[in-house]
Amino acid sequence: MKAWLTGLETALIGMVIIRLISGFIELSAAALMFKFNSVEKAVAINALLAIVGPLVLITTMTIGLVGMSDKLSLSKLLMIGSGVLLILIGLRR
Repeated sequence: MKAWLTGLETALIGMVIIRLISGFIELSAAALMFKFNSVEKAVAINALLAIVGPLVLITTMTIGLVGMSDKLSLSKLLMIGSGVLLILIGLRR
């Protein structure tokens, strides 16, 4: 198992861990919605999840871009960063 982990890149491990945490948050929110059995409380919980999604996107993309920074040219990194920025702008409007 140790040899398997040494073959993975550090940035990839960070991205996977953040996505697993995000999934746990989503499942916990679903369980809370089920437990409270109220549409009003479910909407409130869903509103909190709306904050988590973009934060996870920004964090994982940042880790991924930093991990790839030595393999990509500056212009490609700026293009990818611009694409992420456009996604975030599109989500707000």
